[in-house]
Amino acid sequence: MSDTATENARQRVQTDSENRRTDRREQTADEREAAAGERDETADERAEATEETLRCPECGSTNLATDDGRGETVCEDCGLVVDEDEIDRGPEWRAFNATEKDEKSRVGAPTTNMMHDKGLSTNIGWQDKDAYGNSLSSNQRQKMQRLRTWNERFRTRDSKERNLKQALGEIDRMASALGLPDNVRETSSVIYRRALEDDLLPGRSIEGIATASLHAAARMAQVPRSLDEVARVSRVDEDEFERAYRYIVRELSLEIKPADPTEYLPRFSSDIDVPKETERTARELIENAKEANVHSGKSPVGLAAAALYAAAQLTNEDVTQHEVSEVTDISEVTIRNRYQELLEVWDATPFVGSAESEAGA
Repeated sequence: MSDTATENARQRVQTDSENRRTDRREQTADEREAAAGERDETADERAEATEETLRCPECGSTNLATDDGRGETVCEDCGLVVDEDEIDRGPEWRAFNATEKDEKSRVGAPTTNMMHDKGLSTNIGWQDKDAYGNSLSSNQRQKMQRLRTWNERFRTRDSKERNLKQALGEIDRMASALGLPDNVRETSSVIYRRALEDDLLPGRSIEGIATASLHAAARMAQVPRSLDEVARVSRVDEDEFERAYRYIVRELSLEIKPADPTEYLPRFSSDIDVPKETERTARELIENAKEANVHSGKSPVGLAAAALYAAAQLTNEDVTQHEVSEVTDISEVTIRNRYQELLEVWDATPFVGSAESEAGA
């Protein structure tokens, strides 16, 4: 009796399995037919769009010629320019033989100096899921973790690459904290690589040279940050950072111009939230100070802070010395001293005096 029941149960299971397989086949066939129908509709739409695109809207002619040099499509029957400013989807480089073509041809993401391997190595993601989004089993997760560990070890082959990896990570962290753009990060990475290749790091900390490289790159890109701002996000003290900065500038012969006070104005104006008129007045104050050579020997950050405060007073904006001091990290005493010097030059300028007299009249 038990054998008969077992046999019946097996037959029922087999029947159910066959029914499910049949349902799956039918469902898959329906999906394939639907996908084929969608592909046909898409092909028809593309064909209609192509016919509309390749027909002259003026005379209806299909005799169109494309001028790659000018980026235009012209109707040869009536002369109408059907399309202009076309996008060139070809490569931006030119090759005159097969060797040049092989050398210049490339695929994948562009290389970057902001990564120690220039972005050419692979990276195993941290998500414990397969290609279909399914979670991995416990054994597979352990295996992937071991692979990630070995992958990280293989990416840094020697001590120089480990040094570079740590330094570039530090540069990226500080640049994010200071709000610096990607071109500054790229330049600072190149400066650090040069320092590493010229063997300038022995006896100095990685963080110190990385901080100095970032400060130099910001100065070169004309988006400077003050020493206090950079030192605040760095892992080294200000004295060590300044020594490292002077050292790499001297040894690498970096051409860095003195910081211009006007380069600080847009950021300070945005932080204090003053109108454009105040910022323009502050810029004029600094330009007058330059002509009178008042800026010589003065801190550019202090001059920018004082010019912004003076401009706020001239344009009747409610800005206090304490607010400017908080944003610019310059003492109120320095702001007052530079403020008096800027106003003296402003009052002594003939153009300003005549403009004020006309305004008073």
